[in-house]
Amino acid sequence: MSENNPIQDMMKTVMESLIEIVDVTKIVGEAVETPGGDVIIPVSRVSFGFAAGGSQFSDDSSVKSEKNELPFGGGSGAGVSLHPIAFLVVGQGGVRLLPVDRHALWDRLFDLAPQFINQLQNLTRKNSH
Repeated sequence: MSENNPIQDMMKTVMESLIEIVDVTKIVGEAVETPGGDVIIPVSRVSFGFAAGGSQFSDDSSVKSEKNELPFGGGSGAGVSLHPIAFLVVGQGGVRLLPVDRHALWDRLFDLAPQFINQLQNLTRKNSH
């Protein structure tokens, strides 16, 4: 393998560009302060994909370049997807997570169900004594 591999150079260039596109402010957005003093921070899910490929052609002296290198053909591509998932609200009342997805409400209720049952059991025990 040569020191200056065109496929590696191409992949490095694309990855450096992706790093510039997908930075931390895309996942946890910039905080916005409301007139009431609460701070709202958007939270998003970022997904990305990347593919690259290429080939150096056979050794045919009639197609070699001036630098005596074999011709190279290749390509690369990338895609980025950004989906808002929640808002983090920080205020005097504490910290709350407000999900964007309507199905998240059901997930939250299922997560809280055991705590709710324990509290009901404790209340019924206190009332029976």
